Amino acid sequence: MHETGKMWMTARTSAWSRKRVLVTGGAGFVGSHLCEKLLERGDEVVCADNFYTGSRHNVYHLLDNPRFELVRHDVTFPLYVEVDQVYNLACPASPIHYQNDPVQTTKTSFLGAVNMLGLAKRLRIPILQASTSEVYGDPHVHPQREDYWGNVNPIGIRSCYDEGKRCAETLFFDYHRQHRIEIKVARIFNTYGPRMHPNDGRVVSNFICQALRGQDITIYGDGSQTRSFCYVADLVDGLMRLMDSDASVTGPINLGNPGEFTMIELADAVRELTGSKSRLVRMPLPSDDPKQRQPDIAVATATLGWTPQVALREGLARTIEYFAKVV
Repeated sequence: MHETGKMWMTARTSAWSRKRVLVTGGAGFVGSHLCEKLLERGDEVVCADNFYTGSRHNVYHLLDNPRFELVRHDVTFPLYVEVDQVYNLACPASPIHYQNDPVQTTKTSFLGAVNMLGLAKRLRIPILQASTSEVYGDPHVHPQREDYWGNVNPIGIRSCYDEGKRCAETLFFDYHRQHRIEIKVARIFNTYGPRMHPNDGRVVSNFICQALRGQDITIYGDGSQTRSFCYVADLVDGLMRLMDSDASVTGPINLGNPGEFTMIELADAVRELTGSKSRLVRMPLPSDDPKQRQPDIAVATATLGWTPQVALREGLARTIEYFAKVV
C-alpha cells in the first residue's frame, strides 16, 4: 500500500475510534482537568456547565481546540446531545457553595442524575456518576470500604449534598437493574490541585490562601480530625480507568489517596512550603463535620490497577504554585 493510502487509513481508523464524551460540570475544578485529559487522548468533548461554581477561565485554554465544545446548561433540565459516554460531575462540591442554596444542590444531584440517566438510556451508552465520600457521613468504620453503608444525618446542614449524592447512587443502580444501563459510580475523596476556587471553603485552598496572604490559618476543632488528600491528576486517571473498564464493573469504587493527615499536619506542611509565618487559630467544629475520612482503595487497585502517584508534599507544591499566581 502507498504511504498516502496508509496515512488515510490511519486517519480514518483514528476518527472511528475517537469517542464523543459529555462532561457535565466540565468547567469546574475536576471537570476541567478531565476535559483536558480526554482531549489529550484524542476524544471529542462536550463540556456542559451552568457556571454556578465552574468558570470559563478553567477551560479557556481549550476553546480553540476543534474537538472541544462548551455548552451553558443546567443539568436540572434535560440535555439532548449525541455522545458515546457521559461523565456526570455537575454539582457544587464545597460546603460553602452547596450550603448557599441547599434546595438547588439536592435538585442538581437528583434531577441531574434523572436527566443524564435518561440520556444514557436513550443512547444506550455508559455513564459515570461522580459520587462522594460524603455518602459515608461521620463514619463508624475506618478506613471506609465500599460495603460500608455510612452514618449520615438526613436532616443536617450538609444533608443536601450527602443525601443528594446517596439518592443519585440509588437512581444509578435502579436504572442499571431496571433498564440495563451501563453505569460506573466513583466515590471521590478529598481532591486538590490547580484550579480549585480560592474561596470554596475547602481545607487545602483555605490553608494555602491564608498562608500566602499572611493571614491566620483557621483550624476547626482541635485539629486532630483527619482527611486523605488526592491530587487531581491521580483522580482523573482513576475516573477514566473506571469509565473504560469492563461493563461488569459498576462500582461503587472509592477513588482517593489513602494517606491520612490531621489538619494540624496539613497546616504545618502548607506553612513550610509557602514559607509563611501565619499563626494557627482555632474555631468551633462545624455541625456534622466528620472526624475521620480515609479511603480503602483495595477495590480500585485490584479492579482498575489504580493507585495514586502524587505524594501530598509534591501535590501541595504544585497547588501553591498555582495559587501564588491568582491570590
